[in-house]
Amino acid sequence: MEIGLSYLALALLVLLYAASAVCIVHAIMDTRTAQGAVAWVVGLAAFPLLALPLYLVFGRRKFKGYVTARRLKTDRLHRLEELGHVFCPHDRHRPDAGLGTVETLEQLARMPFTRGNGVTLLIDGEATFEAIFAAIGDAQNYVLVQFYIFRDDGLGRRFRDCLLRARARGVAVYLLYDEIGSSRTAKAFFASLRQCGVRVSSFNSGRSRPYRRQINFRNHRKIVVVDSQTAFVGGHNVGDEYMGLSARCGRCRDTHLRLRGPVVEACQVSFYEDWYWAQGERLDFLDWTFDSGDGEDRTALVIPTGPADRLESGALLFAQMINAAKNRLWIVSPYFVPDGAIFTALQLAALRGVDVRLILPDKPGHLVAWLAAFSFFEDASTAGIKIYRYTGGFLHQKVVLVDNRLAAVGTANLDNRSLRLNFEITVLFADAGFAGEVEAMLIDDLAHCRLYQDRELSERGWIFRFMVRAARLSAPIL
Repeated sequence: MEIGLSYLALALLVLLYAASAVCIVHAIMDTRTAQGAVAWVVGLAAFPLLALPLYLVFGRRKFKGYVTARRLKTDRLHRLEELGHVFCPHDRHRPDAGLGTVETLEQLARMPFTRGNGVTLLIDGEATFEAIFAAIGDAQNYVLVQFYIFRDDGLGRRFRDCLLRARARGVAVYLLYDEIGSSRTAKAFFASLRQCGVRVSSFNSGRSRPYRRQINFRNHRKIVVVDSQTAFVGGHNVGDEYMGLSARCGRCRDTHLRLRGPVVEACQVSFYEDWYWAQGERLDFLDWTFDSGDGEDRTALVIPTGPADRLESGALLFAQMINAAKNRLWIVSPYFVPDGAIFTALQLAALRGVDVRLILPDKPGHLVAWLAAFSFFEDASTAGIKIYRYTGGFLHQKVVLVDNRLAAVGTANLDNRSLRLNFEITVLFADAGFAGEVEAMLIDDLAHCRLYQDRELSERGWIFRFMVRAARLSAPIL
């Protein structure tokens, strides 16, 4: 009996090291950076029992198996290409965003800037969800809803009831959520929607079994599309904390957009792609016409980014916006854990005289990410970057303002997870008027901030400084 157990243990040990050897080869061939490859190789060789399951979860660089509807070249999505009269041609109507910026951003989005768009800034949860519920209440044909977090709480139930009323009127309702972000939401909550005819799916329910449960990749997008006429994109999730009802976080400072015009179609494209991945279903009933942007003529681009893209589109988007700045670069993010290339670009922008301001939360939402951010502050300040800590509650908005020309609102944080591991969506306006509105909003936010002082970290205790450096080590997966 003991001999049999010894052989079994030996066989398991051999299997463990064989699997680790395969992962070592994969890490050498596929890891994005040399430092990351070395870390994985050492870990897998020295501690295979610990490192192997971690590598299987966190070691992938690309989301496998995601076939977008755009790549399939479906007729419905090519309807966008027929909307030539709202595209911005390469002439005097093209937005002025700096040499090469427009072309680069369109390459990343694989969609063009469009004109004739309307936009409304929605500041904080009450304004955001009041506008969303009103639009769903007016829906005639369909509602597409996508959130990273969808909770079974006061706001979640209000949202559910709003969707059920729309469904009772005969409106088609589709709901897509991320199962990691919504992991604390009981299945019965989504079942109650399905029972009433709402089509509900988690994102990682992918049809192809080898590609299911890629849990290191998250769908972090927040999109609502109503009848192809109105769309909403921004930082809010569906939960009471986003209404400022969290006793721990207090007020939640977040920003959403209400969109009209051809930009809505581009948001619809993003939802279509994700739904196709999750369910393999072509939404042939979708409408690809649009109303004018409430009489406005704003130029905008929707940029969906994610780990299924051929390039690291999220990182490239931030790099391009940073490099495009000539006078001003204001970035608001709840998490600040950039990689070396992005941080270098920020430092260089400040060194060339750009007014670089980072507006970050003063109180932690994600403790490890909050700690890791401190490790960048000294070098940032030395380069001339101003760091503002928001003290008016928990800061959750994701906003970028470049000069007086570009303003972006979306779902992407300035960390490795958003830049490379999450599916995100950003709406960017090349419009001086909208940039002015965003500037006014951020000036008000700055009034609720304190300027970070260089001595703050050095005055902290040794244990805190150690925790900061240790948290920095986890930056690749934050």
